Amino acid sequence: MNDYETYNLGDTLLQSGQQLPQAFIAYKTYGNLNAAKDNVIVIPTWFAGIHTDNEWLIGTDKALDPSRYFIIVPNMLGNGLSSSPSNTPAPYDKNNFPLISMYDNVRAQHQLITQKFGISKIKLVVGWSLGAMQVYQWGTSYPELVERIAPFGGTAKSRPHTQLVFEAMIAALQADSNYKNGRYERPPVAGLAAMGRAYAPWGFSQAYYLEKMYQSEGYDSLKSYVEDYWDQVFLLFDANDLITMLRTGIYGDISNNPVDDGNFEQALSKITAPALVMPGSSDLFFTPEDSSYDAQHMPNAVYQPVESKWGHCFGIGANEEDSLVIDHHLKQFLES
Repeated sequence: MNDYETYNLGDTLLQSGQQLPQAFIAYKTYGNLNAAKDNVIVIPTWFAGIHTDNEWLIGTDKALDPSRYFIIVPNMLGNGLSSSPSNTPAPYDKNNFPLISMYDNVRAQHQLITQKFGISKIKLVVGWSLGAMQVYQWGTSYPELVERIAPFGGTAKSRPHTQLVFEAMIAALQADSNYKNGRYERPPVAGLAAMGRAYAPWGFSQAYYLEKMYQSEGYDSLKSYVEDYWDQVFLLFDANDLITMLRTGIYGDISNNPVDDGNFEQALSKITAPALVMPGSSDLFFTPEDSSYDAQHMPNAVYQPVESKWGHCFGIGANEEDSLVIDHHLKQFLES
């Protein structure tokens, strides 16, 4: 039995101009919606993540307290639970699945939140990595709905270096002869393992590897860490689903819409809600410098780096020290 629900979006016209027939979004809620419907927190998922991966943020002793807030975790399109290449009927299945933008994701979430629940005010939208990119999109697309945003470990658009890393991950996967241009009959296991190895140097910092911090995760050597973790990490996902999410990240840009027409600073200026921007100090994917630029062009943003040697994965919930810092900042932000 699934621990989540689905909401039918109907035939959906995407930002690309393509149609996604009978689209749906998977989501899970925590806590109860109050009578005023003003205790809502939204936590979008991230690349290769599902709703349960965000549960480390939620707890009665944490900032995101389900006894106080109604918390909605919508699954990103393409992640295997919401509409994805792996669960969409032909002819839009597999490698024929259309390009999904950050805007498409957030518009689907908006439809869920306003039409399913009748919510007209969100207290906080918070998320990490590609989830953070969706947070920025919420802030610029629906400023009248969102009271606060807290993106951490992600930027408002993918810079060229980030795009190249994502492209390298796709190339590593597609190099597997079993990939068969996306029409594979069995999982391209070698390609999925290669994607993990392409990600590994960017997911964590140089210091993380130099100081053998992976040993705290139970791996006695770099070799065992790579083979037993990174070679396995993407095997549970469908290859086309992973590529769909990566392409969403590659083209992630809150100004990629007809109104802003690529004017990134203009799109950032529309994020009028108080914003807590928390990059990881050693993040190689979404650098502190890029996050600082984003914050400088938002009228009510606070720039609050998190000092960590865990690189991009400071925000994944695996390192308790980082998680406590993030939670502390979120508590102060919600109470401000």
